[in-house]
Amino acid sequence: MKVLKFGGTSVGSPEIIKKVIEIAEGENDSCVVVVSAFKGITDQIISTSTMANDRDPSYQKEIGLIRKRHISAVNELITEQKKEAVLQVVNKMVDEMSDLMYGIYLISDLTPKTMDHILSFGERLSSYIITNAFKDAHCIDMRRFIKTNSDFGKARVDFNQSNKNIKEAISENGGIYVAPGFIASNEKNDITTIGRGGSDYTAAIIASAINADILEIWTDVDGFMTADPRRVSKAHVIEKMSYSEALELSHFGAKVVYTPTLHPAYNKNIPIRIKNTFNPEAKGTLISRNSGNHSASPIKGISSIDRVSLVTLQGSGLPGVTGISMRLFSALASKNINIVLITQASSEYSISFAISPEDDKIAREAIKNEFQVEIQINKTIGLSIDKDLSIIAIVGEKMRNTPGISANLFTSLGRNGISVIATAQGSSELNISVVIEQKLLNKALNVIHEGFFLSNYKELHLYIAGTGNVAKSLIQQISVHRQNLLKEHNLKINIIGLINSRKMLFNPEGIDSEKYDELMGKAVKSELSEFIKQIKTLNLRNSVFVDCTASADVSDTYHQLFDQYVSVVTANKIACSSSYNNYHSLKEKARKKGVKFVFETNVGAGLPIINTINNLIRSGDKILGLEAVLSGTLNFIFNTISSETPMSKAIKMAMEKGFSEPDPRIDLSGIDVLRKLLILSRESGYKLEEKDVKVKKFLPESCFNGDINQFWKEIQNLDATFEKERLVLESNKKRWRFVARLAKQEASIELLEVDSKHPAYELADSNNIVLITTERYKEQPMVIRGYGAGAEVTAAGVFADIIGIANL
Repeated sequence: MKVLKFGGTSVGSPEIIKKVIEIAEGENDSCVVVVSAFKGITDQIISTSTMANDRDPSYQKEIGLIRKRHISAVNELITEQKKEAVLQVVNKMVDEMSDLMYGIYLISDLTPKTMDHILSFGERLSSYIITNAFKDAHCIDMRRFIKTNSDFGKARVDFNQSNKNIKEAISENGGIYVAPGFIASNEKNDITTIGRGGSDYTAAIIASAINADILEIWTDVDGFMTADPRRVSKAHVIEKMSYSEALELSHFGAKVVYTPTLHPAYNKNIPIRIKNTFNPEAKGTLISRNSGNHSASPIKGISSIDRVSLVTLQGSGLPGVTGISMRLFSALASKNINIVLITQASSEYSISFAISPEDDKIAREAIKNEFQVEIQINKTIGLSIDKDLSIIAIVGEKMRNTPGISANLFTSLGRNGISVIATAQGSSELNISVVIEQKLLNKALNVIHEGFFLSNYKELHLYIAGTGNVAKSLIQQISVHRQNLLKEHNLKINIIGLINSRKMLFNPEGIDSEKYDELMGKAVKSELSEFIKQIKTLNLRNSVFVDCTASADVSDTYHQLFDQYVSVVTANKIACSSSYNNYHSLKEKARKKGVKFVFETNVGAGLPIINTINNLIRSGDKILGLEAVLSGTLNFIFNTISSETPMSKAIKMAMEKGFSEPDPRIDLSGIDVLRKLLILSRESGYKLEEKDVKVKKFLPESCFNGDINQFWKEIQNLDATFEKERLVLESNKKRWRFVARLAKQEASIELLEVDSKHPAYELADSNNIVLITTERYKEQPMVIRGYGAGAEVTAAGVFADIIGIANL
């Protein structure tokens, strides 16, 4: 025999009730159908009672709406032969409820006992109507069969008496029985209720009493989920779980099953299946003694309690004093305060516990009264209450004896800037709970889910500054490779924000990379501080700021971004080539915050120069010197100059190909190479400032004075001079190379004439070359060579850095 329970959403309208009837009548054997009040009716009865208690005469209008809704259900569900009789009973019940409400209105007194009586009408009405909607069903009044004590509102069940009554009432050959959930009665036959969510509990009590084959709880979700799908979009259904796992998840906020439901089923080893009334074909979740954990993840699910307060007692009056805990929890129990979580320091210096925020004031008074001497007179114990907190619990039988669970949990939170305020773990290793700030709950649930359920995919959320050539190429590359990254590497990249000097755009769901240009045209006015503020407000996990600008203002925001636990990938050289203190401070802050600060493209576009230097140092090597051609722009210019292509034309060609900065004087002055050499030197372990680098310019100072138009005039006047010098150079079989050097902590940059023996002699087009001399590579320096300029190459380097942050 089966017991099927249908909650309020499953009996929310006549159309859905017809589905319920179809499901129940489709069973081959006898079954018991337990139903809740129609969706929203219980809340409506509570609010109407409150209105009556407040002497608000409009309560009568609400009763009229309740009556109308049930009469409407009768008209749609009941056959003409039975309709008049059913309407008569329904009106009689609503009249009785109305009379009780009128009494409350007259004396303005709403006791828990009266509240239970009034609330019973929701289930009594729905069960009576649904019984008569079946072709053939028996309605059983659970007020007669489930017996409780007199704790109105959440009465305790007398299982011995209730089991006996239920066995006598329900026969295995009795067809379909319909029972109202939630309601019972005490020994005086006063109506009691067994708690909100009590319809689940009623179904479990019945299933236990008749030794049912299975208890099916039909609701509006496909089953227990790995996390709340309203908060975690990647949550998925758990096919099998143990009673213990379900109990832990239910206790910590999973609303699928009312927690007390599990005890009667567990005691009789009755499996529970969660099913979706709106999707009956879905397998749902099976709860039994067998966990059935065959997934890759060691945890079964993540649950949370949205709002808690954390009460902490600490001080010298706690360690070694016998009976402190007993006094504390007895004082709280006397005030009916439920404790959700407890944690105590091994030093016994502090005890912390979580409670509902509604109990804050009562808990404070109870503790102060109990520990009056210690708190107020001796001042050996302090009391504090932290508010606006949440609890997250990870649950799973497979967590037992599995190392690294806590490490994964705290790493996932820490790298996203979520501090753990308190934590608790039972010796069963079935549950690890953490207390965090409530405002970080959504982010925390998502990062934990991603950390433990990697079978789906990992997400990065990008905020891109700049929409020039590098940024455009980057966005295009993301668009081209997005599907492959998702398919092959389980990585999903979302562009959340874009900003340039004119406009900025946000979309928490992701900006369409193929339409971003059009969307930017309609975006709001650019304001960098507001852009950073929006990143903070959205507070998305795995956030990455991508700087494709050459702006000092943008680089100045890195500190703020690290404070918000946002990683930074930058092609902008300004931050790392500014003062050494700022460079060092940025790296230290990123390290302390546990976020990434990646600037590989600062030096060689897509070449792995910085990464190679870092790997050498991490492996114990020491950088002794560097010699490099670091300007792809200048190398292109000096490789392009010829009798047909004077210096001025070669510079314009470099600009047209996107090799140079928008103002080519930055390249020609050596400033760009200086910044790169500073960065390489610092990464190599040398504390150099800009003033420590000797730069020998190959153009007269007149080229750098005045505006850009003046520059073009000056450079054209030098074309003949450069051509004359080039011919001499060519005759000597030498070439120009703008070389940066670091040797014995001395740094210099100058234009050299190199012959065929020099490694940079054959350096073609815009290629770069770096020779790294180390203690290991002393006789033969390590050589890195390749394209070192161009928007596409730089964008590819930035893209690689972004993917590297995902730790694929």
